[in-house]
Amino acid sequence: MLKFVKGHLESIDGVATYPMISLLIFFIFFAILFWWVITASKAHIKEVSELPLED
Repeated sequence: MLKFVKGHLESIDGVATYPMISLLIFFIFFAILFWWVITASKAHIKEVSELPLED
C-alpha cells in the first residue's frame, strides 16, 4: 500500500511544496495562538474559565 502511495505521489509535479505549506500554516497558527495567550487580559481569562460553572 505504501509503495502505491509513494509511487503515485512521486509522479505529481511540485508535491514537495505541500508539506512546506502545511508546516507554514501550522507554525503561523500556533504563533498567533501564542501571541493571543500572552496578550490576553487576566480578567478575560478568568471570565472564560468560569463559564462552565455558571447556571
